[in-house]
Amino acid sequence: MKHTFHIPVLGLAFSIDSPLKVAKFGISSVMSIVDDELIERIRAFYAQENQFYYVPIKKAEEDYRAKRITAYLNLVQQIIDTQIFHIKNDEFLPDSDLTNYFELLPDTDLSKQRYKKMLNTDDINEKAALQEELKAMVVPGEIDVNIMAKVDKLNVDTKGNILDDKYADALAALRGFAQSNLRSSVVLSAGMNPRLYNYLTELPSFFPNRYGVLEKRIILKVSDYRSAYIQAKYLAKKGLWVSEFRIESGLNCGGHAFATDGYLLGPILEEFKQKKEELVQELSSIYRAALLEKGISSVHTLPIRFSVQGGIGTAEEHIFLLTYYGFDSAGWGSPFLLVPEATTVDNDTLAKLIQANKEDFYLSDSSPLGVPFHNFKGSTAEQRRMERIAKGVPGSPCTKQYLVSNTEFSKEPVCTASRVYQHAKIKELKNLQLPETEFQEQFDKITAKTCLCEGLAASAYLKYSIQKPKENTAVSICPGPNMAYFKGPYMLQEMIDHIYGRRPLSLKTRPHLFVNELQLYVDYFKNLVKNGVDDVKKLKVIQKFKDQLVQGIAYYRTITKEMEKFGFKETSGFISVLSNYEQDLKGQPTRMHSPALNR
Repeated sequence: MKHTFHIPVLGLAFSIDSPLKVAKFGISSVMSIVDDELIERIRAFYAQENQFYYVPIKKAEEDYRAKRITAYLNLVQQIIDTQIFHIKNDEFLPDSDLTNYFELLPDTDLSKQRYKKMLNTDDINEKAALQEELKAMVVPGEIDVNIMAKVDKLNVDTKGNILDDKYADALAALRGFAQSNLRSSVVLSAGMNPRLYNYLTELPSFFPNRYGVLEKRIILKVSDYRSAYIQAKYLAKKGLWVSEFRIESGLNCGGHAFATDGYLLGPILEEFKQKKEELVQELSSIYRAALLEKGISSVHTLPIRFSVQGGIGTAEEHIFLLTYYGFDSAGWGSPFLLVPEATTVDNDTLAKLIQANKEDFYLSDSSPLGVPFHNFKGSTAEQRRMERIAKGVPGSPCTKQYLVSNTEFSKEPVCTASRVYQHAKIKELKNLQLPETEFQEQFDKITAKTCLCEGLAASAYLKYSIQKPKENTAVSICPGPNMAYFKGPYMLQEMIDHIYGRRPLSLKTRPHLFVNELQLYVDYFKNLVKNGVDDVKKLKVIQKFKDQLVQGIAYYRTITKEMEKFGFKETSGFISVLSNYEQDLKGQPTRMHSPALNR
């Protein structure tokens, strides 16, 4: 990687074509390959825009989902190859892509240093030689894809018969990537899916070729060391190498939030820092043994990258995380939603994000997956959800069915955001004849679920005018809470200069990354206390959660001197805030309310 940051996956639509916008500048980004309908329409759009021949892949075709994904990824690779060809044949003129490529690079990059030497050279022959050398150094950013491991619905044929496991959503998406021309990585997120992980062994591109090279690589997105270790060991035993661990804050992130048991980001990164070498050695030993069983012996030692993401907002935080913890890259997600040159956000939603306040971004129960989900109050999807409730018809039509899982009222799984499910659930609720306050509380929980399949794709349809007649185009968007401090819109150059500290953006008063995350965890903890102190099992979870938060606060006190070495100047205020949260935690009850349960 030429840059020390990457753009993580952003919903379904928001980074669906980010590689086509930024890979030519050496910037790596991640596309979701969950929604094959969105992918097929985006393929049609870019094929026409680039004057490539386009043949639709219809749902009637066998294995259409995998074929659509393969076709789009091949098109992305083809377009980026063309972009890089033109850059290598470009001239170092003001605002040319060739010039911008090197201007955007971090000053620490060796090719950036050669570029500066070229600019400062007066000798014509030396300048020409350096320019040719620089052109040879131009390489695209990684074109990675994301699969939420547990979004893996089984599918049926036209007669309603359940298809083989390999046609399940996640497996078909993985196959689509494996059969593509990309030589990049799949980011596996949202936990472990044994069916998906086992299927990796059936795809040759995830094993070393005759030169010992992995044509397709695996990145695990995790929120703690234990999860990383368990999943990577499981894969290593099958002869599958994890090329990168992407550690994401459990709560200070965009999209779905997978809260740890009170483990804060700093202590988690410290554990990785202390155990990285041990982890690599153990996995390498297991991996080699597994490959030998498969008859593969000539494999050189493969590297593992470590990256971090979630809530990063300043150059000081960026360089501290990379340098102090020894990581390779940092993910900047939500702020890039305000950079039209890098992501795909429709104009109306972009305008609302720019005007939004901190209170407009919140952790919700909106996701049908039953996992906390970062939401935006100003989105048209939220407005539409409230309008439906007011009209007495809560819930959404369920057309794509990626998140169907509930079988309370039917043999076939349905989505908890669907109109069918919410109608049945509310009818059941009314029959309970609960007190009004309790009824409303339960009603709000039911109707909080919203359609993400349509909402997270709609922004691209609007941006490129590719929506179908009468299609629902209400937009869901899921920025992390860090979005509140960025206003935008920003040019790509502005955002990258901010990341590298060359020209910092003027941000609203913003607490440190670690403080922002701590606040989210303390609020989450208080909610656990509110809902769970009358249950013995939950009490143990709550007590552990509290203990980990207190230990995390103690850890942060020990690293303030290290933080100061990277430009941190608010040590006294930082420690004061830590003490306030610590006192707040100690004042929270973690004993049972019932005397009988306290015995």
